[in-house]
Amino acid sequence: MTNADDETASGVRNTVDASAISGVVVQGGTIAVGGNHFHLLADNPRPTPRQLPLPPPGFVGRQGELAALTAAEPGETPTIWTIGGAGGMGKTSLAVQWAASHGDRFPDGALFVDLHGFSPNSHPLKPAAALRGFLDALGVHHRRVPAALADRTALFRSLVAGKRMLILLDNACDEAQVGPLLPGTSSCTVLVTSRNRLPGLAVAHDAQSLRLGPLTGSEARAMLSARLGADHAAGALLAAGAGHPLALAIIAGLARTHSPAEIADELRDESSRLDVLDTGDPATSLPAVLSFSTRALTHGQRTAFLLLGLAPGPDTGLPAAASLVALPVDCAKLLLRALEHASLVDRDNQGRYRMHDLVRDHARSLANELPARERQDAIKRVFDFYVHTAAEADRRLDPRRTSIRLGRPMSGVCSHPLRDADSALQWFAVEHRNLLATHTDASAADEHETVWRLAWVLNTYQQRRAHRQERADIWRCASEAAPRLTDPVLAIRAYRHLGHAHIELGDLDEAHRSLRRALDLARLHGETAQEAHTHRTLALMSEQDADRERALDHASHALELYRRLGNPVREATALNQVGWLTAWLGDRGAGEEFCRAALALFEQHDDPDGEAHTHDSLGWIAHVVHRHHEAIEHYRRALDIYQSLGNTYAAADTLDRLGAPYMAIGHYEQAEETLLEALTIYQHQDRPHSIRRVARQLGVFDALVARGHRCPEQG
Repeated sequence: MTNADDETASGVRNTVDASAISGVVVQGGTIAVGGNHFHLLADNPRPTPRQLPLPPPGFVGRQGELAALTAAEPGETPTIWTIGGAGGMGKTSLAVQWAASHGDRFPDGALFVDLHGFSPNSHPLKPAAALRGFLDALGVHHRRVPAALADRTALFRSLVAGKRMLILLDNACDEAQVGPLLPGTSSCTVLVTSRNRLPGLAVAHDAQSLRLGPLTGSEARAMLSARLGADHAAGALLAAGAGHPLALAIIAGLARTHSPAEIADELRDESSRLDVLDTGDPATSLPAVLSFSTRALTHGQRTAFLLLGLAPGPDTGLPAAASLVALPVDCAKLLLRALEHASLVDRDNQGRYRMHDLVRDHARSLANELPARERQDAIKRVFDFYVHTAAEADRRLDPRRTSIRLGRPMSGVCSHPLRDADSALQWFAVEHRNLLATHTDASAADEHETVWRLAWVLNTYQQRRAHRQERADIWRCASEAAPRLTDPVLAIRAYRHLGHAHIELGDLDEAHRSLRRALDLARLHGETAQEAHTHRTLALMSEQDADRERALDHASHALELYRRLGNPVREATALNQVGWLTAWLGDRGAGEEFCRAALALFEQHDDPDGEAHTHDSLGWIAHVVHRHHEAIEHYRRALDIYQSLGNTYAAADTLDRLGAPYMAIGHYEQAEETLLEALTIYQHQDRPHSIRRVARQLGVFDALVARGHRCPEQG
């Protein structure tokens, strides 16, 4: 006989010592494909095996996964499902719940084995030992169990051939452990749960896969409600559980013996949240359960996992991850693939990597194992990646904007070139939350230069996409960081941009304080350009405060300073502002002359953003002097440019104003369509004053329709 741990190569024919297996008839065949058949004589009858654990109490959700299992039709090969996910994500619960609900499908019984692939106190169960348990359950006397693994597999397959059985292989570590336990008959259904992805089963056995992520908010609430009652399924407890089934179960257990409010308070601190979820039992303690997933990692994979836990933001792109671990992109990708295989990270359809919040907490808690310098360098590299890439994206969006000196990034930082403005907008949209998180982390670490630089390189994107509150927040931090830097201009810029952000938020008192501070610093340090910029921003503030005469004074002062500096593009900006305000104050002709002079300068110096703003001004002037068709042309030109620049903030205002000339010429449907488009953008940007104004305008159309007014084109 062969040793029980020996494996027989594919294609080798085997025989079994019949004297050792009394009552079994042996037919030779190719074991690797289930060709050996053992026919057990009925000398040791056993009851039909029903080995499944009890269904989990209070099981909720997973309706899509349950439906997928139910819908599977038997084929020519066994129906095999792999159920994967992170530790504690409810893989076994799902499998047992489904099996309990569909017992009628398996009249010949159900076999269950815990393969201990990720268990606290044992090594992974060898396939031969698992088969020994199956054969015993199927009535094979222990003296008649073959010693060789291949022979046990062949006997097992013969015994279940043609039977309608469920085989649940729980907590598997890899394909090699599972392969010998698979039946060779299409009548059986096999469920395999594992933290590791098992792609080999899909290749060799056409296995189908389910991946379990966190429970949805409603599912998590239902789970806590089932265990605690609806009154205790509080938002704080739900947030702390982050949809993780084991964490929610632990929280429910704690809340039965402690005040839910007390538990919620303890769970709010992310740095100690895992300590609260440590039950002391390796089988149910969340930190212990998560730690089992890292045992098989190599040193490099483990280091990458710990560092990835330090990455700012909810997800991480490959170039940022490569910068974090200081490896070329291809090498970093291999490490991340290993972590994905182990269900420690997930990769979405855009190729971005994400950790569950509690897995991230675990990685961060383990990161203290690394030398402090290694952690600090990794964080500095990812800071540099975001600052340098955002600076490149900002240059793509506004090539004429003043660039800041960055120096060279740290060694190991991965470059991420951006081709054009469209790719820059796309990158900003994907990375915006991570950039904000980077800014927060840099502020907490007193990385003052990084704080200021990130505020600067984010400004264009945030202004064009109406991230008003976020823009105010980061410039507030930058204004606090700037005085700690050596260049006084940085503080002036920070206060000025903070003031502008408060203007957009409608907080004019805060805007005035910040802008006066910027103006005082500019005069103190003799920074004429900064003084001019600040006067122009003060004009915006005064205009919003309905003090257009004061606004014109500030704009005229800015124009005078720009001319003194010999800066034609800035001069054009001030000319447009002076023209707009002059027209508002009643002198339409002079206002139009200022604006046309501004447009000529913008066109001469190829500044599309300035052109768009000036076309918008000329559109308004043309409308108020009853040149409505001309107004529509100007507004449409401004919109084309804004849309090409991705400036949805300004585009919404232009759409808002475009409705008026359409109304004036009786094109009510086009006016309504335009205003509805503006309203949609305003709602997305959360601009309540503009939303109310446009909503009132749209009410006019209802009145017109009620009175029987129709567009001229409709007759």
